[in-house]
Amino acid sequence: MSTSSLPSEHAACPSGRPRARALGIPFDGAPGPWNAITDVPGVEVGHVTLVEGQSVRTGVTALLPRGREAVGTPCAAGWYSLNGNGEMTGTAWIEEAGSLTLPVCVTNTHAVGPVHRGIIDWVTDNHPELARQWLLPVVAETWDGYLNDISGPHVRPEHAVAAIGAAAHGPLEEGSVGGGTGMNCYGYKGGSGTASRVVGYGPDRYTVGALVQANFGERRELTIAGVPVGRHLSDDNPLEKGDWLAPGGAGSVIVMIATDAPLLPGQCKALARRVPIGLGRTGTTGGHFSGDIFLALSTANPGSLASTFPTSEPTEDDYDILRSVPWGRMDRFYEAVVQAVEEAVHNALVANTEMTGRDGHRTPALPHDRVRELLASHPDVRGTV
Repeated sequence: MSTSSLPSEHAACPSGRPRARALGIPFDGAPGPWNAITDVPGVEVGHVTLVEGQSVRTGVTALLPRGREAVGTPCAAGWYSLNGNGEMTGTAWIEEAGSLTLPVCVTNTHAVGPVHRGIIDWVTDNHPELARQWLLPVVAETWDGYLNDISGPHVRPEHAVAAIGAAAHGPLEEGSVGGGTGMNCYGYKGGSGTASRVVGYGPDRYTVGALVQANFGERRELTIAGVPVGRHLSDDNPLEKGDWLAPGGAGSVIVMIATDAPLLPGQCKALARRVPIGLGRTGTTGGHFSGDIFLALSTANPGSLASTFPTSEPTEDDYDILRSVPWGRMDRFYEAVVQAVEEAVHNALVANTEMTGRDGHRTPALPHDRVRELLASHPDVRGTV
């Protein structure tokens, strides 16, 4: 399929950088209009990218499930850790209450503290009524220390505030942006990627979207459209050579899943548990030194799942009422998660360029032409590329 035959929102980022479909990579399922997590009604995403001098390659990504004005309105939520060598704050409360009310941010490993503070600052300034109770922000991270001066005080609370302020609907920039700026994936430049799938449910249509911060995997593992391309791309792999300390495949992956389908908190957790299947399609086996942590949320049922201080005795109508998809009909939503996660990872890889960072460390970009050649020569893919 030629790039010109694809909707621009599927083939290229707003900057014009190609996405995975521009390489002819075949994917299952029907994407939304932007093929992004922002296809889910109400979801907004913002990036702040920090590229300064020779050593700063980092940033912050913010996701607002219901937009800035509706911060504080709960969403059903659940989380899952495939491998716990990482951090996602606020998960104890998500596990307890089954809900999420605040912006979610993703950054680098050593910047979780200032970003956490930044979310609190933003909420205090914009929703002071929420700040008068308690705030348990969700901040997740992956390690960008190969390209970035990760222990320097480069990410500050105001960068989280700015990322939240920049959050918007519409097509998203991918690759080396926001929290994904300094990240690597399968020995190539990785970072931020997104995709979505539309799920038919009787007369209704729902969207499942994925946003990944991809910083994981060894070159030999990389798989695209079922083809083990990484085995044939062993050249130009500086990340698995030299004297730096992290083993190949280290770094982590954060995935956020959003949907407008009406789900219970336990069903959101079930979506999060399907994320590793989508990641596995791209080749990873989930290494010990990779923090693989996933969050899923539903924007349906506004007004339910609130945890506020009671001011009076309950009345006869003081109950939460949640509409939900029956458990026996969840399979199509699981499938959408797997499909969207797989494509989001490949978008993060394809929509990228080579980057050099601290100490002269260099990460090459995925070689588009070579990938096309490998896919075109494979019997199961030949004719679709």
